Amino acid sequence: MKQEFIFSLITFLIFGILKTRKSFHMLQQNWYDKSFRYLKWCFKNIKKSILTIDILVIPLLVACYFLKVEYIYYVVAIAYIFIAYVYFKITKGEQVKKPLAFTARLKRLSVTMLIIYAIPIFVIIKNFNGNHLYLYYLIMAAMMWLDFIIVAIANRINMPIEKMVYYHFLSQAKNKIDSMPNMKRIGITGSYGKTTSKNVLNDILSTSFNTTPTPLNYNTAYGVINAINNYLDKFTDIFIVEMGTLKRGDIKKIASIAKPEYGILTKIGVAHLETLGSQENIQKEKFSLIEALPENGIAVLNRDDELQVNYKLKNKCKVIWIGIDNEADVMAKNIKLSHEGSTFDCVIKGNPKVYHFQTRLLGKTNIYNILAGIALGLEFGIKDEKLEMAVRRVKPTEHRLELKKYRDLFIIDDAYNSNPVGSKMACEVLGLMPGKKIMVTPGMIDLGDKQDELNEKFGEYIAEVADDVILVGEHQTKPIYKGLMNKKFKEKNIHVINDVKEAFPLALKLKNKDTYVLLENDLPDIFNEK
Repeated sequence: MKQEFIFSLITFLIFGILKTRKSFHMLQQNWYDKSFRYLKWCFKNIKKSILTIDILVIPLLVACYFLKVEYIYYVVAIAYIFIAYVYFKITKGEQVKKPLAFTARLKRLSVTMLIIYAIPIFVIIKNFNGNHLYLYYLIMAAMMWLDFIIVAIANRINMPIEKMVYYHFLSQAKNKIDSMPNMKRIGITGSYGKTTSKNVLNDILSTSFNTTPTPLNYNTAYGVINAINNYLDKFTDIFIVEMGTLKRGDIKKIASIAKPEYGILTKIGVAHLETLGSQENIQKEKFSLIEALPENGIAVLNRDDELQVNYKLKNKCKVIWIGIDNEADVMAKNIKLSHEGSTFDCVIKGNPKVYHFQTRLLGKTNIYNILAGIALGLEFGIKDEKLEMAVRRVKPTEHRLELKKYRDLFIIDDAYNSNPVGSKMACEVLGLMPGKKIMVTPGMIDLGDKQDELNEKFGEYIAEVADDVILVGEHQTKPIYKGLMNKKFKEKNIHVINDVKEAFPLALKLKNKDTYVLLENDLPDIFNEK
């Protein structure tokens, strides 16, 4: 009987690997439970975290106990084989924009998880008693059922180890930065547009310098440390650092590592209002980059952002203002937006020459990103011919108003981290398109007690430009639905789905000859309500 029990545990562990992998994926997407983001996700998504298919094993065991099933280990083994198969099919079919990265941190977490599961298994096998078979199975089934919570516990257990690892690599990064005194360092932050601004600036400065931007979305302290240790070399002239934040002090921490001499503040919105607490806290957090600059440093600020204009800067560094609607040091005028890109004239304060620029990037918001790049390009002595050429060659950033083709559809991919200002501008871009316009969105998150209000307003913006709307998640998109109704949008043109995988087949059914589909917002596997 003991051998049969061990055999049944093998099927249990096979399913455990599948379920723990999913837990790891959600933990990673939720910043390793920073500010309890992962646990909040678990309790907001009970169907995915708690009410999983393996919960059926518990009533099955109870039923077998009362029915006095003789070969319970065979029943358990078959049950877990079936459950593993179903779970694999479900998770394999999920659409993920950001796959699980099996990092060194996850490997360490895997060891801790293995120990947590091995302890009760070892105790049970060492003290095995056939009369307690059902109890053993209930213990194991309960642990597997609560796997999402056990992952959170293992993550907390590993925190002291992760801190030691962090400080080890932090010391390496600081020493490396200190060993490169001639390298220029630029920090970029804001509520949105950070990654695009970083990529635009890199495309401009790389025409004359060896530049190294932080890769992909490496905008946390861990990410910046990784970028310094693994991407910088002695040939780097300029290091461009994207700086993200989830709670107060994050940007100051990154600035203390990268030591920027130049700073770009894109625009201040209400992203991460839930964790930062208030608009004032967001404003202070973003300006902590500018206030970390040395007195001989240079800040690029946005004159059209009231929250930047009204802030009392605690730094005497040089400030270059960019703008479109208000007078600034570097201004865009005569802007022409279209579905193919934009053209504009650039006027520099004190310079009678007018520069003409053309870009493939969509929307007004990208004009600001280009102006910031031009401002620092001029500071670094790049000639106007090179600037104009660089702007023409700037490539769209992945998942940020990126226009691409999918079968018979034109896709405007703005799927990464939507926020109130960015989503409004994305709607404006959709409005520029010449054909039928379809919006696909699950709405916005991390907006605290203003979330419903802002999503309702988002629905009103959508109603002004879209012909059809596909809402992902019946519950979470109710405020958007309300906003659409406020504008008397046709109810028959609103389509509610609970899985983002259904969006493209539906859009193909709704399409006309030229159809543009705007994908607006965050990671689909977090948002699906299915």
